[in-house]
Amino acid sequence: MAEQVSGPCPAPPGRGTAGGGPGAARGRATTGCERQGLMAHTAGNTKIAFIGLGIMGDPMARNLLKAGYDVTAYTLETEKVEAFVKDGGKGAGSIAEAVRGADVVITMVPASPQVEQVVLAEGGVLDNLREGGLVIDMSSITPQTSVEVAKAAAAKGIRALDAPVSGGEAGAVEAVLSIMVGGEREDFEAAKPIFEALGKTIVLCGPAGSGQTVKAANQLIVAVNIQAVAEAVVFLRKSGVDLKAALDVLNGGLAGSTVLTRKKDSILAGDYKPGFKIDLHHKDMGIVTDAARAVGAAVPAGALVAQLVAALRAQGDGGLDHSALVRGVKRLSGENPDGAN
Repeated sequence: MAEQVSGPCPAPPGRGTAGGGPGAARGRATTGCERQGLMAHTAGNTKIAFIGLGIMGDPMARNLLKAGYDVTAYTLETEKVEAFVKDGGKGAGSIAEAVRGADVVITMVPASPQVEQVVLAEGGVLDNLREGGLVIDMSSITPQTSVEVAKAAAAKGIRALDAPVSGGEAGAVEAVLSIMVGGEREDFEAAKPIFEALGKTIVLCGPAGSGQTVKAANQLIVAVNIQAVAEAVVFLRKSGVDLKAALDVLNGGLAGSTVLTRKKDSILAGDYKPGFKIDLHHKDMGIVTDAARAVGAAVPAGALVAQLVAALRAQGDGGLDHSALVRGVKRLSGENPDGAN
């Protein structure tokens, strides 16, 4: 971990501008002032701007607050900001207001266009974050967008990490998310105390964009797993088997998975309140199929499930939890998707 120093110090001059890449200006020795920019971001020394209070972002921001961080939140829905302030956080009426004075900015928004608008656009994060500050994008976006953010940040002397998460709403609430990170090792180590307030499995996967590449693979595995569970559920029920008993025993063997553990009770109840929406998984399946095509990797099962997710969305179920893939299998099996499981 980078050395910690105390006392006031100006931001590191021109960091990251040489060569225009995210790794620029890394090879030279750092001054005492620059080392302060790399100190661990602990609750006692770090002001965080958190942008995006959605299903995942809101509990994540609250967990940082519980950990003792000074958190200022901004999102488009003012009532969510007001609720956050009521519970002890700070609120802002704009990105600029949230970011000004922050040491770290965390973004948790739906997709690449929103990240580009929030971080890269005029008046966004990079226009307002101090030189030497750190932007951590925890959204699920394309790897290329993360690389572009890292390059644009470096050109302004700002550090950047892409750090998408897995674990759904429950994982966010319980602070047990899996966090896959792309970026520089020293920035990862500085940000680790923040990550530890949000998750349990925290791994640096490589340079900028690597976290998003691993997240795309995660979404591929999750989608195929949910589709397999959905098919098993319909098959078992139509066969007259006690569905709860069947899912319990399956989850105790090799077929067991986090998907079954997290989703089986809600599937049995026919409750598809979104922890992670079909709309968002549709977006993520587009990311993984495009990224796989770009590197020449075959993802036949993923391509098929991507079509099934898209079909479910077209049928009006985009706002439901991704476990609603069961509804798609029911339709293919000639059943009423609203019927009992």
